[in-house]
Amino acid sequence: MSKLSAKDQFIDLSDYGRPFGRLLANSLKNTRFTPIDVTLLFGLSGLTAIYCIVEGHLYWAAFFIVLKSMIDAADGELARLKKTPSYTGRYLDSVFDILLNFMFFSAICYVSNTPFWVTIIAFAALQLQGTLYNYYYVILRHKSAGADATSMIFERHTPTALPGEKQRNVNLMFRIYTYVYGAFDAVIYALDPKAYLVSTFPNWFMTVLSLYGLGFQLLLIAVMLPLGYVEWILPFFIGYSLLLAVLIPIRRMYIE
Repeated sequence: MSKLSAKDQFIDLSDYGRPFGRLLANSLKNTRFTPIDVTLLFGLSGLTAIYCIVEGHLYWAAFFIVLKSMIDAADGELARLKKTPSYTGRYLDSVFDILLNFMFFSAICYVSNTPFWVTIIAFAALQLQGTLYNYYYVILRHKSAGADATSMIFERHTPTALPGEKQRNVNLMFRIYTYVYGAFDAVIYALDPKAYLVSTFPNWFMTVLSLYGLGFQLLLIAVMLPLGYVEWILPFFIGYSLLLAVLIPIRRMYIE
């Protein structure tokens, strides 16, 4: 967890792909591969997992879902190694994540004959869970190690392009990002508008919160698929949102 100072580092249950991500990034740092190339690679792994779900190859689907999470950890690592951070890559990564999440759930809906309205609710629940994790985690990063160059607590204004990227690309990706994430961000901000005023978050709290990290969410899906619990995945993530009613009140009442 290089983004945090030593005292703020916690056990992140969603970040199990980090060792592989660092290994992959180090293997690519002296090549022509860019962080965006790695983002496209994890997108390909996600699409392969979706194909496997639809075709009933559930063990392979689980493999490619976990592989997607592991590759996902490499694009940011490579950007830091090559010293080429970019808003374009940051927003592209997030847009790919939300599109793949919707496609994962749509594929699960298809093979489990779940009503589509249940899929929409489950998808919204998944995104709200991940948004809460990202909201608190980015706040912690700002408090712990100074503001991150490509992560903002409130994504309200188009950022200025960093060296090496074009402003028009940043403008486009920011518009897409706010379109697909705006509603989820607004809900979480409304539920805990003063979270950014905290001095820090306890390590134990962040570890529990990491149950909502995308990596851990995908790991749950990857475990449930080959075990034959396909029809339970969407209802599970709806029920999993009950943790929101625990974490947010704990933060508001006890963490300042």
